[in-house]
Amino acid sequence: MTIPGAAGPDAGGPAPAATPAGTSATPAGTSATPAGTSAPTAGTSAPTAGTSAPTAGTSVVPADPPPPAPATLAFVESPVQLLNVLEWAHATPGADPADVLLVVLSPTDPMSRGQLRRMAEFAREAGMRLRWEEARGGSAAPVHTVRGLAPLLRGARRIVIGDPFSRYVQLLLTLARARELVVVDDGTATMEFIALLARGEPLVRWHRGGRGGPRDLAFAPFARTARRKLTPGQGRRVALFTCMPVEGVPEGVTVTTHDFAWTRTAFGPPAVRAGADLVGTSLVETGVVAEDHYVAAVDALVRHHGAVRYFAHRRENTTKLHRLAVETGLQIVRPDLPLELIARRGPIGATILSFPSTVVHTLPLALTGTGVRVAVCDIDPAWLTPHASPRAPGFLAGVTGTARGVRRIGVGGGV
Repeated sequence: MTIPGAAGPDAGGPAPAATPAGTSATPAGTSATPAGTSAPTAGTSAPTAGTSAPTAGTSVVPADPPPPAPATLAFVESPVQLLNVLEWAHATPGADPADVLLVVLSPTDPMSRGQLRRMAEFAREAGMRLRWEEARGGSAAPVHTVRGLAPLLRGARRIVIGDPFSRYVQLLLTLARARELVVVDDGTATMEFIALLARGEPLVRWHRGGRGGPRDLAFAPFARTARRKLTPGQGRRVALFTCMPVEGVPEGVTVTTHDFAWTRTAFGPPAVRAGADLVGTSLVETGVVAEDHYVAAVDALVRHHGAVRYFAHRRENTTKLHRLAVETGLQIVRPDLPLELIARRGPIGATILSFPSTVVHTLPLALTGTGVRVAVCDIDPAWLTPHASPRAPGFLAGVTGTARGVRRIGVGGGV
């Protein structure tokens, strides 16, 4: 179904060229890898199909030894995580990008894959090596992925991760021998990670409610091992690289704050146009907010604050976005890069409206000095679904309440 005004990568094609609606083109001199194909590991080549084994009596050239394990092994599963690895490498003394092997544990949804491929080009330009893993490409993919990464996990001196809640990452951490672990931002999940780590609780995402099922119980030993490795002690150093407001950091965890210095150096400043842009959220898709309430709230923001464009979250489904376009008149934009980069490249509205989400923390930093204002609309508890986690109201209120440099608004236009 076509979404009026939409722009973004298709499921099976390469990332799109720039559009006036805020998407951006691949930098000059680079090429986007077609979506759905596996990006090659830098410096390696596939064996030629159809070659035959050497015959008796011929000399055999010894194979090159396998490349040494990288000093730093980084795992990412989302475009924002990859962006924050770039920010970490830019801000950390002694973190040579040439010593970083960036492993993309590819998701399956087309929007995430398209954005990751675009971000991978920036990582290559920075000097990082890249390994693209089709980690969810079938029932055998996890076994193949873990087996292939095991030697690297045993040899890396430092491991950087973007999502400590990921089961994939937790499983890989059980094989790691690194004495230094770095956690970079995966949005507002960073705040919950620190809170759970400090309380000694299992690393379970805030929007997951209820008791664990059989799969949770089966995975529990791996989760406990991963949590132990994310706790400083016994020669292990744990660091957090974040732009989020974190409190109650456990003893021994080193915190480095960042302000999107790499993003601001590489992009912008943007052209700022009159009017407002609205940032979408996946709270409906995660079962936290009822769709009817969400659509009504968006419509009210459009009427009272003059929003023209709606920047869709990469997990928002097409049916909901079509409904928003029809019922609110918004131009739906599916960005091909994280919103922090889209906003820096511009053009961007003078006001950015958002519900509680990562961008209410990141955009004020990325847009420092541009004059763009960020405003956040709280989630009314009446909008929550019956299945929403009991932790949802408190977490969402905390996201808004701790945001710096933003204005709080209501759907009816009040402040």
